[in-house]
Amino acid sequence: MPRVIQPKALGAPIGMYSHGMVAPGGEIVVVAGQVGLRADGGLAGADVGSQTRQALENVGAVLEAGGCRWRDVVRLQTFLTSAEDIPGFMRARQEVFPGYFPDKAWPPNTLLVVSRLVRPELRVEIEAMAVRRPRPAAARPRATARKRERR
Repeated sequence: MPRVIQPKALGAPIGMYSHGMVAPGGEIVVVAGQVGLRADGGLAGADVGSQTRQALENVGAVLEAGGCRWRDVVRLQTFLTSAEDIPGFMRARQEVFPGYFPDKAWPPNTLLVVSRLVRPELRVEIEAMAVRRPRPAAARPRATARKRERR
């Protein structure tokens, strides 16, 4: 499980994120930027809140398909198309993050405001990086045991 880094030389983060995390060994799962589109391709809503909640659901679906949970996330990067959307984005995160991170070990997050996304109606895009824990190797016969079986 990732561990939060809170340097004494820095104050508390100004939002729901950590200054850093240490991730245990494992495989890195990288989630491409997810937007507020539902599985049918329809827009979750015109407002940043509904698009943020949908983008986070989409991130969660990719994490699950990659064998991870939200608690395995060690980095988020968010792109908004307007600084005016920051409060709506923050409200949406405050609604869903406690369910994703019940221990309040928020992953580091970088929030950027960009001129636009790939489609003009999209207001938010969220990328993630997670660490999947190594899985125990399945019990396999040792090479010497296989040789004996062939004889």
